[in-house]
Amino acid sequence: MIPSLSFVLLSLAGLAVSQDHSLSAVKAAFDAASIPQDLFINFNPTALLEVTFPEPTGNSITLSAGVQLPRNATAGPPTFGAIGDIGNGPFVIATVDPDAPTPQDPTEAQIRHFLGPNYFTQSLQNGQGHVEALVNRTPALSEFKQPTPPAGSDAHRYIFLLFNQPDMFNAQRLVTSTTPIDLFNISAFAAATGLGDPIAGTFMRVAPDPTTA
Repeated sequence: MIPSLSFVLLSLAGLAVSQDHSLSAVKAAFDAASIPQDLFINFNPTALLEVTFPEPTGNSITLSAGVQLPRNATAGPPTFGAIGDIGNGPFVIATVDPDAPTPQDPTEAQIRHFLGPNYFTQSLQNGQGHVEALVNRTPALSEFKQPTPPAGSDAHRYIFLLFNQPDMFNAQRLVTSTTPIDLFNISAFAAATGLGDPIAGTFMRVAPDPTTA
């Protein structure tokens, strides 16, 4: 059964808009969720990554690390920003799900939900102070794919990472618009393409739709 629009709007109305404010809190949330261990990455952020989802209500939701959202709040595509001294770019943003098809049996992980190069900063104010909007100048290599955890699964982690983009990144062919999105490995990809360690990140949890769980 497809949820009615009124159900969607009511469920979204109860969500508080939030965002990350502390590098140490984001790192602690990543460590508590075993993300560095499961992705085989070093995560010592030097900036805050803002990930914001537009909503049918006209409002928006900015993630705080570890927040759980209903699937209908994650249609996206999200917009991105950064707080911190990160320079002008370019940057690469990646989103992965290490829990597919289930956290207990992640045989299809990682699923690549987004991979976009050539992001540059654009200064603006967001009500919380200075933030650098991250705006891409070329199409994504993998366009944003909405979370779709299967019925019966526990909530999945959807992890957003920001990398400095090396000079020759646009010449890489490990991932193109036609590359399968399953069985991805963000740490191996970062090593092969010279991305290094992420400079910022955040994540959300999304469970299956109540109508399919």
